[in-house]
Amino acid sequence: GDSKLCRFEQTMPISSYLLAIVVGRLESRTLADNVHVWAEPSVVDKAAYEFAETEKYLKAAEELCGEYLWKVYDLVILPPSFPYGGMENPCLTFVTPTLLAGDRSAVDVVIHEISHSWTGNLVSCSSWADFWLNEGFTMFVQRKILGRLHGDETRHFSAIDGWKSLQDCITNAFPAGSPLTALVPDLTEVDPDDAFSSVPYEKGHTFLWYLEELLGGPAVFEPFLRAYLSKFSKCSLTTSQFQDFLTQYFTDQKTKLDTIDWDAWLHAPGMPPYTPKFNDELAHVCSELQQKWESWQEGSDCPSSSSDLFSLSCQQTVEFLEQVYLQEKPTPLFKLEKMAQLYSMWDKKNCEVRLRWLRICIRSRWEAAVEPALSFVTEQGRMKFLRPIYRELYKWEGAVRERAIKHFLDTESSMMHVAVQMVRHDLCLDKQ
Repeated sequence: GDSKLCRFEQTMPISSYLLAIVVGRLESRTLADNVHVWAEPSVVDKAAYEFAETEKYLKAAEELCGEYLWKVYDLVILPPSFPYGGMENPCLTFVTPTLLAGDRSAVDVVIHEISHSWTGNLVSCSSWADFWLNEGFTMFVQRKILGRLHGDETRHFSAIDGWKSLQDCITNAFPAGSPLTALVPDLTEVDPDDAFSSVPYEKGHTFLWYLEELLGGPAVFEPFLRAYLSKFSKCSLTTSQFQDFLTQYFTDQKTKLDTIDWDAWLHAPGMPPYTPKFNDELAHVCSELQQKWESWQEGSDCPSSSSDLFSLSCQQTVEFLEQVYLQEKPTPLFKLEKMAQLYSMWDKKNCEVRLRWLRICIRSRWEAAVEPALSFVTEQGRMKFLRPIYRELYKWEGAVRERAIKHFLDTESSMMHVAVQMVRHDLCLDKQ
């Protein structure tokens, strides 16, 4: 009849957690000989535009990590309820539709998932306690690719953002001193989903940044990276195996290796025992804009203009908003109203920008932000965006907190299970 039989053979060994099947009314667009994007008909052309440069990212990754062994690299756009930015299923990366900003400003996630083709898929962690071997390495590779494509200052700028997200996570997502903020946490009788956070990503990245700086820079460490990927290709390994391989590879640098406090890096909770020296050239522009807003006094002429953001990248806009959010005191409402007017903040499409703006507004207890915030957590189910918004709303005691809880209970049936469990925790519903 009308049925069609397709056969797919995966010739590469993969970890069981990487096996996934997607079913739906999907169409594809060809982006390169071995690169395609799949999506529902209403979305597929938007996706093809958004990810048109995927082959360029893939080639940059090969230059750093070695040959791409998986033959094809395809992407599929999942429904909005998908709880992650992406999932690196071999040959077919699953991605969230929140990346479809319309201006290719959110494609860092694709570079991250491409990097997983080596760090995570080719070389996998042997347990979730060693998850940083997947995600820390992948952040490290992702930012190196960004540096090669856009300049090293862009790599540093991305790392600054990662450092701040790590600080935010350790301060706000866990109790002080939580053992789950260790790079290699003890997950005995712990659901790994409860430990999921930016710690393995950003603390892991910082550890590799530190090791590269300590052992001689990229000229020395990038060959080590390729040797590591070659040695453990198609294998799962533990942190101890990584430590042994690093020590064996750099036998001529014993003095430097002896200075590494492995216990502090791997097992101590909290922030890393080392703060990188970042090039803050791109972040400095954001700081100047934030300071301009901070210094503005009510009753005086506003020193800002609608052109402020024209020269900033989307990532710099995110950084500017992050700095506004992180100020000691909430931003006064007269400033938020002016910012919204000048920058058309309520019209922004990029979800990273929307997240920061909504957090700023909720922290300042601006009633006008409540409805947009609830709409934001309804239209998509990505935990990176859901959880911070729900946590901010929960801090707003009284009617807004109750409204947020009711909204969650009314909409949880449309969310994926892991997102429901995490938000229940954030709203303290798991204690009832």
